[in-house]
Amino acid sequence: MPSRIRLEDRECPLSTTVQHVGEWWTLLILHDAFDGYTRFDQFQQSLGISTSMLTARLKTLVDDGLLERRPYQTNPVRHEYVLTERGHSLRPVIVALAAWGNRHLTPQDRSMILIDAETGQEAEPIVVDARTGKSLDDSEAYVFSAGPAASTAMRARYTELQGQRRSRNTDRKPGTP
Repeated sequence: MPSRIRLEDRECPLSTTVQHVGEWWTLLILHDAFDGYTRFDQFQQSLGISTSMLTARLKTLVDDGLLERRPYQTNPVRHEYVLTERGHSLRPVIVALAAWGNRHLTPQDRSMILIDAETGQEAEPIVVDARTGKSLDDSEAYVFSAGPAASTAMRARYTELQGQRRSRNTDRKPGTP
């Protein structure tokens, strides 16, 4: 599949991640894999996806290292698709996306919720900083910045954004949010 990433976004981790998992069927296949589905017919039945589309999506997920294709039957040869460690590492992202969707629905309109497997209590996922435990929802407290491998253009972007943030902060009157 041809890349949809603009040349200037190739170093952006968000752009490259979306290239791997930003397609509708990909997220749904991964969700099914997290629920324990491994076989082609399970994915097809669950999703109602065409054979050709499912074949293409599974191939991409295998090529991207998110699923591993393993034979489970020899006559005829049949394969299952098992999450790799890299694929498993996407679970928090899928959980966060589902939680975001549920936050925008009334409780009676939620078709799927995340629960604690032991207690059955509904979980309310949040994304936190592993070091401090603070929620990352605060866009003033946590901002993106250029990393060690940033290009000159990426560094310029974040230098400019830092300047804009400083300017906004100095424009505020003391004691106002």
